[in-house]
Amino acid sequence: SGNYYHQGEIRKKELEQSCCVLGIPASDVTVIDHRDLPDDPAVEWDTQLLATLVLKHIEAKNINLVVTFDAGGVSGHANHISLYSAVRYNVCKLLWVPPWAGAGSSWCCWCRVLVLESVNVCRKYISFLDVLISCLLPGDALFILTEEETEQAKRAMQCHRSQLLWFRRLYLLFSRYLVVNSLRLL
Repeated sequence: SGNYYHQGEIRKKELEQSCCVLGIPASDVTVIDHRDLPDDPAVEWDTQLLATLVLKHIEAKNINLVVTFDAGGVSGHANHISLYSAVRYNVCKLLWVPPWAGAGSSWCCWCRVLVLESVNVCRKYISFLDVLISCLLPGDALFILTEEETEQAKRAMQCHRSQLLWFRRLYLLFSRYLVVNSLRLL
């Protein structure tokens, strides 16, 4: 629930505000508040526990596309990396439908997973200049935001007031992730 600085309730409200800016209804937002999954950049979460919770959400919402972090977690945050590990675990163990299962089996429906590419710190903070680099590199999907979409993403980020420390303000000004995102299929 984002309770690292004991601001879980504030951060839940900020998340809802941010999603509203992005056009995501509150009914589509699920906050997991589990004692074994503390918001802590130094804590690796239990892969199987998190994989089970993620899979339940995928099944409950009938999700057919998941977008998540890659093994670098974009910022190296242990919780982000744990989420990638859990989704990868699901893909490898649970989300595929074996050929013999057939339609209507009890196996989870097939789901595609895209992972957001972590880039080095130089590329991370060159904003729109990374578009050319990203276009030249191989990848499965490349999303280039329009100026309006970039402004919308910035407004959504600004809703997270409790997290807007100095380095995140720099992120709002210079991050390539507010302009271009390269993803690969997992």
